[in-house]
Amino acid sequence: MRLQKYIAEAGIASRRKAEELILAGKITINGKVAEIGEKYADGDIVLVDGDPIMTTEKPVYIILNKPSGVISSAKDQFKRKTVLDIVGNVGTRLYPVGRLDYHSTGLILLTNDGDLAQKMTHPRHGMEKSYIARVANPIKPEDAAAFHQGITIDGYKTKPARLEIIDKSARQAKITLFEGRNRQIRKMFEALGNKVVSLQRVSMGKITLGDLGSGAWRHLSPAEVALLQMGGGAE
Repeated sequence: MRLQKYIAEAGIASRRKAEELILAGKITINGKVAEIGEKYADGDIVLVDGDPIMTTEKPVYIILNKPSGVISSAKDQFKRKTVLDIVGNVGTRLYPVGRLDYHSTGLILLTNDGDLAQKMTHPRHGMEKSYIARVANPIKPEDAAAFHQGITIDGYKTKPARLEIIDKSARQAKITLFEGRNRQIRKMFEALGNKVVSLQRVSMGKITLGDLGSGAWRHLSPAEVALLQMGGGAE
């Protein structure tokens, strides 16, 4: 965004007045005197007469049902579609909370609240996350015990997790994790000689996907935000 627009949106001055301040040498950006035509980027430090511009963003909390074939990060080096592309411009920069791999679907939270995002993803908080997994072969009764005891993947033994078979074919289960490692559920089933066919995250703490359709999103309600702020939504 052009520097004068940033100054105007911060409530310091109109765009025309901001241009006058720039021409008068009263604006610096990252320690250098600003010039007309310069652009502001996130993280730039802008001073007006030596004083920093202080902006207060309204916190935004969004729940999205990620479709398969969408990247759950903010940007993708291969220009593939991301969760932020689905949401579009909501007036602030959002960050995904908790990753899902390219082929997995389901609940993703997006927010500009960095403190809450860190609280929800830090391992010490052990936020509960639940998934519905469909696998290629019937799940054996002893697999539930293996998930609870921990399974070694990538040289690491996973923390206790819950596995509950939810259909008669024993090919679909609800999995509950208290950590979040890369492709963890897929790797755990692979270690048991099975393969995940589809994987959907249905909840993070007390925040649930509900009937939100694939690719749809909405803002969290004040009650849902309160649940997150009281402990990452965890039980």
